Amino acid sequence: MPYLGEILSLIVALSWTATALFADTASHRLGALPLNLIRMVLSLLMLSVLLWIGVGTPWPRFASGEAWFWLALSGVVGYVFGDYCLFNSYIVFGSRFGQLFMTLAPPTAGITGWLFLGEDMRWTSWLAMAVTLFGIGFSIIVRSGHSFKLKLPLKGVLFGIGAGVGQGVGLVLSKIGLNHYEASIPADAAASVTTLMPFAGTYIRAVAGLIGFFLILALRKELGQVKTALHDRKGMTFATLTTFFGPFIGVSLSLMAVQYTHAGIASTLMALTPVLIILPYSLIHHQRVTFREVLGTLITIAGVAMFFLL
Repeated sequence: MPYLGEILSLIVALSWTATALFADTASHRLGALPLNLIRMVLSLLMLSVLLWIGVGTPWPRFASGEAWFWLALSGVVGYVFGDYCLFNSYIVFGSRFGQLFMTLAPPTAGITGWLFLGEDMRWTSWLAMAVTLFGIGFSIIVRSGHSFKLKLPLKGVLFGIGAGVGQGVGLVLSKIGLNHYEASIPADAAASVTTLMPFAGTYIRAVAGLIGFFLILALRKELGQVKTALHDRKGMTFATLTTFFGPFIGVSLSLMAVQYTHAGIASTLMALTPVLIILPYSLIHHQRVTFREVLGTLITIAGVAMFFLL
């Protein structure tokens, strides 16, 4: 199918926009840690059903030990660290600004690939990263007299940075894991095994995420919050929607998209979420959006595009 990768990338951007809006409400009602634990359980249930129908087993049938290691590590970095930071940023200042910081993920992935995989980092990549950072700064820093100050709480900004960095590093680790997974698939395996490989990779990441969030809640003696969250019907509805459009659809299709088009094009299209979320977020929360914020977001997206396409 022509432009399949590009179409999938746009679907991912829309899916992540929906995820951010649903997660904003769910994180406020349930809390970041209980929501993430519940989200991991729900995503494993959804992925198990899909793998059972498509491959014949409700788990990643052909994943090697190396694939499990790298994908699980990706789950710890991307889910346990990255998503914990992301959902806490939603609590501090909402999903619109939270998604703005997710534009740090592609440059972070580029730097991580350069450091650990020996991937090329040209001078244009560094320039693009500078443009991305400038766009974020332009959106969140305002002039106050003769000085400048953050218009957002520092705590939320740090959570946002952690979310973008965790996502970027987790993406590179996922790439390594999927390469090991692909190498372990037998030549005579059904075509569906390769097609559903991104969903199998997401399954392994979710297992690591589930264990990580459970241990954190247990060590903090806050598992009781999960029980309380389960009785919040509205919160659980939004948690289910967050899971469906996030780990199940968004993350899995993002891994699939890069198989059908250039990674740079896919990453640029998927990075449109901060732009797509502006209108629905402002309508839902009756929040005024300034021209400076829109311009800053567009500059940030331009930086992401430069990073991959120049």
